[in-house]
Amino acid sequence: MLNGSQVLMECLLEQGVDTVFGYPGGAVLNIYDALYNYRDKINHVLTAHEQGAAHAADGYARSTGKVGVCIATSGPGATNLVTGIATAYMDSIPIVAITGNVAVSLLGRDSFQEVDITGITMPITKHNFIVKNAKELSATVREAFRIARSGRPGPVLIDLPKDVTSAMVEYEPQSYTGASPSQPPKQERIEMTLEMLNLSQRPMMYFGGGIISSGAEQELLRLAEKQDIPVCSSMMGLGGFPPSHRLWLGMIGMHGTLAANRAARECDLLIVCGARFSDRVAGNRSEFAPGADVVHIDVDHAEFDKNVTASVRVAGNLKQVLRILCERVGSTSHDDWVNKITSLKSVKNVDTCNGDGVPDPLHILKTIRELTPDDVIVATDVGQHQMWTAQHFEIRKARTLLTSGGLGTMGYGLGAAIGAQAANPGRQVVLISGDGSFHMNLNELTTLASYNLPIVVFVMNNRVLGMVRQWQKVFYDNRFSATDPKRRTDLVKLAEAFGCAGMRISKVREVEPVVKAAFAAGGPVVVDCCISPDANVLPMIPPGGTVDEIIEEM
Repeated sequence: MLNGSQVLMECLLEQGVDTVFGYPGGAVLNIYDALYNYRDKINHVLTAHEQGAAHAADGYARSTGKVGVCIATSGPGATNLVTGIATAYMDSIPIVAITGNVAVSLLGRDSFQEVDITGITMPITKHNFIVKNAKELSATVREAFRIARSGRPGPVLIDLPKDVTSAMVEYEPQSYTGASPSQPPKQERIEMTLEMLNLSQRPMMYFGGGIISSGAEQELLRLAEKQDIPVCSSMMGLGGFPPSHRLWLGMIGMHGTLAANRAARECDLLIVCGARFSDRVAGNRSEFAPGADVVHIDVDHAEFDKNVTASVRVAGNLKQVLRILCERVGSTSHDDWVNKITSLKSVKNVDTCNGDGVPDPLHILKTIRELTPDDVIVATDVGQHQMWTAQHFEIRKARTLLTSGGLGTMGYGLGAAIGAQAANPGRQVVLISGDGSFHMNLNELTTLASYNLPIVVFVMNNRVLGMVRQWQKVFYDNRFSATDPKRRTDLVKLAEAFGCAGMRISKVREVEPVVKAAFAAGGPVVVDCCISPDANVLPMIPPGGTVDEIIEEM
């Protein structure tokens, strides 16, 4: 016989959970009392805010492929998780959020710190549960983890009234069962895809985060090489294909490469793997890959024809589908096509001659890349710095880029970096942020300092809200409304006040020595990178536009 909180701990251990992120409160006191007794088996990371805990669980999951777990109390504690849950939902990240609630007898009575968190999170979870009987707790926890990791991964919430966490119940251990297997692809869809591959003269592959969540990077590479097919990805797919490979075109979409976007415009076959044709990729959906047959491979049937109509829809696990295609298809080459498209790839040169000049953000990013190992984990927030990182950092390994793609959550990065560092204590973790995003959740610097996490934070500080300001330049005739906040924050002093090291880059000649010093410090560091407010993210395709309207200079 165990109480509900002890049952929860045992079920977490069954599921392979070794770390949870959270913040205690009245409705979860029983859970935290149990955590005290399980502290040698389950590591708890106390964040400064529940949103930070949700983002940390997300970063833990993205960097490991395991299910991330966060805990919050009822009422505002639970609602503070919502942005993090929505971020995970949009990017198909498996997390389990555990919230406390008032006792069952007090539900629906406007009790202190009561909120209907299952109702609030219904649209942004794969499923959620409220457990009103302790006898159902163990089965619910197991089902929550199964749902989170099966098929297209995503977040699940479990709401636990306080009396359920204290009730005594019989616990029966179960072994870990893993995710539910996906249905195999239909044979006729495989045959249709093979026929299209054999007939194509200008094929192209476009993949998204599904390649990484299914672990299908090697299968993707083998198929591309066997069929000599140029490859591009959405931002969520970066790391799924070697960036130095001759077939790699780079990122596609609004801030993607000319090569990738032109290839989509001219290809006669588009093989789409675990991607959703978001508006940041297919701005003008009716003109996206207009001359191509589209083969869409995805584990989620709901993605088929949602944005772009496919000629062939192949439902199934990407790793399995690509392996079958690799086994069945013959070798071929498309030299003329590959040479034509790859010739459009270009490298942006950075002027570093003026040592006293304002540093270029791309020079800073390339210096960080040169001084870090291939498996460095890079978290970003959202804005210009995110796009510069996606375009120029060279993500060389899967699960090393942690960024909010679907929801575009400013303030995501610091929590995500904490989660990644907790999951990967021996690896270098870097956060690339902007001053706008950094101000959102900079309170988590106290978590870095409290746990002495050796995360190095580079803040691209242009003193404006850069991406919104760039749009105001292009589309609003330079009317800069509310994008110059005139903040006077001294980021070096701020870092030191939280217990971290603070450094600053304000000149080109300072870039390399300061970056080296930041990595040599061995603890949490914030680097204030003073860049120009007029640095832009280019190229850029206007919203709803095509590659024919691409903006390459401003």
